Amino acid sequence: MNGRPIERAALLARLREPRPWDLAVIGGGATGLGVALDAAVRGFSVVLVESRDFASGTSSRATKLVHGGVRYLAQGDIGLVHEALRERAALLANAPHVAQRLPFVMPGYQWWEPGFYGLGLKAYDALAGSRGIGATEWLSTRRVRALLPGVQPRGLHGGVKYWDGQFDDARLALLLARSAHARGALVVNHCSATELRREGGRLRGLVVRDEESGAQMELAARCVVNATGVWVDEVRAMDRDGDAPPREPMVAPSQGVHLVVDRAFLPGSHALLVPRTADGRVLFAVPWLGKTVLGTTDTPREDLAREPAPFPQEVEFILGEAGRYLARAPRREDVRSIWVGLRPLVRHSGEDGENTKALSREHTVAVGRSGLVTVTGGKWTTYRAIAEDVLDRCIGRGLLERRPGGVTERLPLIGSAPGRPLSEPPGEHLYGSEAAVLKTLPGTERWLWRDPESGRGGLSEAMVRFALRYEMARDVEDVLARRSRLLFLDAAAAGRAADEVAAIVSEELGRPADAEAFRRLAAQYAQLP
Repeated sequence: MNGRPIERAALLARLREPRPWDLAVIGGGATGLGVALDAAVRGFSVVLVESRDFASGTSSRATKLVHGGVRYLAQGDIGLVHEALRERAALLANAPHVAQRLPFVMPGYQWWEPGFYGLGLKAYDALAGSRGIGATEWLSTRRVRALLPGVQPRGLHGGVKYWDGQFDDARLALLLARSAHARGALVVNHCSATELRREGGRLRGLVVRDEESGAQMELAARCVVNATGVWVDEVRAMDRDGDAPPREPMVAPSQGVHLVVDRAFLPGSHALLVPRTADGRVLFAVPWLGKTVLGTTDTPREDLAREPAPFPQEVEFILGEAGRYLARAPRREDVRSIWVGLRPLVRHSGEDGENTKALSREHTVAVGRSGLVTVTGGKWTTYRAIAEDVLDRCIGRGLLERRPGGVTERLPLIGSAPGRPLSEPPGEHLYGSEAAVLKTLPGTERWLWRDPESGRGGLSEAMVRFALRYEMARDVEDVLARRSRLLFLDAAAAGRAADEVAAIVSEELGRPADAEAFRRLAAQYAQLP
């Protein structure tokens, strides 16, 4: 880090420059940011615009796991698992300050389960090869109870321990944005793509709007990548003649719901995984930033709400299944926060999207007749491989000149340093020069929120100022949802912090900040249907 704040005025000034870009990326989630960083490292001139905040959609609402996909192995998708295990190792190496390995325990409640699942997990280890992060081992009933103090002891028949990874998804996205910025890319949040510009049937650029001022700017670009996740079909709709028939959708959205409860429900440092619940789904209980995350669901959804709400049956499913496997069954009043993400599952021709578990978890890259490159599908763990694939397609279609790939596989992200375990409370996430800068800011010792369970970690005034000056936060939600993860950990506490954060935002940015709008959002995260 060079110690200089990232000024939005300077970013917008670069947007207004009358210059052609090699690559314009629409979408500031995992995939779009991965593409921007890869292209910038290869030496292309890159601009990325995101209509809201970085990772404000699906990319901040993941299960927080860096994993190869145990359930995909059970489905026989060896190629996807092998790629994900390779990328798991790369992510853990490149961002150890926000991603670390995490031990999982599968408890067995049928005599045959430990042996059956243990053999599958040994195959999982074998696929990882030299990139493995820990060996699978069979556990006695006594050992399972020791590693999972909150597990249901009745009917327990031992279990299996294996290793995967865990991360802070929104903060990883931010590191990608800042790393791309440091490599010369122009990445701008709260800036929408409103129109695609074509000449002679070929895509030549786009029009963007600064969502804060309403100012519009036209960007010329040799190649445009649509990386907007579940919303890719909206951008594709911009790329057709007015009298042309609508294109068949690429995405069948699937909704994933997560409930957050206190760590008292699953003390310790191990995660719990149930590979097959009563209806065939997977259940996780994962320690994360001082809380326990329960999930997830896989439910078809037709609309593309920016803030989707859970269906009542999804909440009932998670609480009910968690109550079967935890000694202390969580109740509705125990839920501290609930978040919902929309997965961009790839809809192939003829599929109706009703059974989202059967749709592809792999990504798809499509190049339209105009040259618009659309990418969707995939998962956080493989974001880097997806970005490489996108750029290879751009080069293969002659939209970009050929330059060597593989440039990010061993590229540490900005601020890279060994991190604290993600089962610990949040707060001290900065290292080296960043931590030194933080100490110079006002309010270092004034805490806006402290984790009540441990007395450690939290959010200080100085952290808010750092987020606004150095991490491109622009409003209360940016700070409390993604620079800090308080909204996802304890929505009521986030609502209570809104006024103080808004006052700092207003002081730093020189304009009013809307605390009330954030409190309404926090109320949604705190309220179960």
